[in-house]
Amino acid sequence: MKLRSLLLNLGVAVIGLIVLFPLLWMLSVSFMSTGEAAVFPPPLLPSAPTLEHYRDLFVNQGMGRYMWNSFALATLATGLALLFTVPAGYAFAKLAFKGRERLFQLLIGALVIPAQIGTLPLFLMLKSVGLVNTYAGALVPWLASIFGLFLVRQYALSIPDEMLEAARVDGASEGQIFRRIVLPTLSPILVTLGLFVFLGSWNDFLWPLIILTDQSNYTLPVALAALSREHVQDVELMMAGAVITVAPVLILFLALQRFYIRGMLAGSVKG
Repeated sequence: MKLRSLLLNLGVAVIGLIVLFPLLWMLSVSFMSTGEAAVFPPPLLPSAPTLEHYRDLFVNQGMGRYMWNSFALATLATGLALLFTVPAGYAFAKLAFKGRERLFQLLIGALVIPAQIGTLPLFLMLKSVGLVNTYAGALVPWLASIFGLFLVRQYALSIPDEMLEAARVDGASEGQIFRRIVLPTLSPILVTLGLFVFLGSWNDFLWPLIILTDQSNYTLPVALAALSREHVQDVELMMAGAVITVAPVLILFLALQRFYIRGMLAGSVKG
């Protein structure tokens, strides 16, 4: 039994190392001198670690501006998504209105439609109202998502109807019930949904590339892609840019993974 457990742990460790190796090598290359990673076979560790590429990114390439753009857009997208999606998900779970089930089924059916299909119509709509090359236009796709609505609804189904009815009998309004009972109960799924939206917005490349035409408005992924065209041979600089792009969201995910896992599992309890 001990041998089996040892082999299992060893297998998990090997798989984890295989998964983490590209990230670790990316981090290592970012500290190498220019051209050091271009040899074959490439070295695993820098011979003389340096921060020159990070300094170049922030001093000469304006990476601080792009990082702020990504942070601002991801934060606003998360706040707006929660503002619109959470009440809608609760309404589909606990409030009775005509056509509720049919409308929800229609929305779930729309999940099979690739998001890229709506890119051109959405761009033309935003162009007609003057929102191209604006942060408002970049935020529109994140205002509400069907998947987020589904997550909130599934979690809200676990709220006992008796608790809501008791609050109504005590004279609480629907707004008070939502603020004082529903939101605290939904806190795990709020963190999960917020993390989904923040990571998705931070890592999004296609939509910011389409909607943001001014380079000063670029987000980190778009700026890094533009930088790679100018410094295609500078592998170390590109790896430093990749580290800057990945590190914030990786740290955020690790810090909130306990709430993320709890929220993902809890929604399957009922419904």
